[in-house]
Amino acid sequence: MTKKDVCEIQYVNKKAVAEVRSRMLDNNTFSKMAERFKLLGDPTRVKILFILSQKELCVCDIAALLKASQSAISHQLRALRNSNLAKSRKEGKIVYYSLADEHVIKLIDMSVKHAEE
Repeated sequence: MTKKDVCEIQYVNKKAVAEVRSRMLDNNTFSKMAERFKLLGDPTRVKILFILSQKELCVCDIAALLKASQSAISHQLRALRNSNLAKSRKEGKIVYYSLADEHVIKLIDMSVKHAEE
């Protein structure tokens, strides 16, 4: 830690602290957020989410795009589905995956924009 990282005097802006404290989320919400961020810490899962932001696809399609085994992709999709980032629907013998909702689409779009800055 350097001097630029720490205040040189001890001062707490009580008004600012109270304002933010009134908007604090509960610990359960923070835990859920952290769990989602952990999932986004894996490049394969981020690639899958990006792919699904483009089009609904089945495991075989995603595996072909990422040049990975269906088993590996299925494992990642299960984690994304369990965390409500992706959803699936079965049509005959094929299971199609898509992003869970508009929030996930926005999350992916914002992440892409931020990464490209």
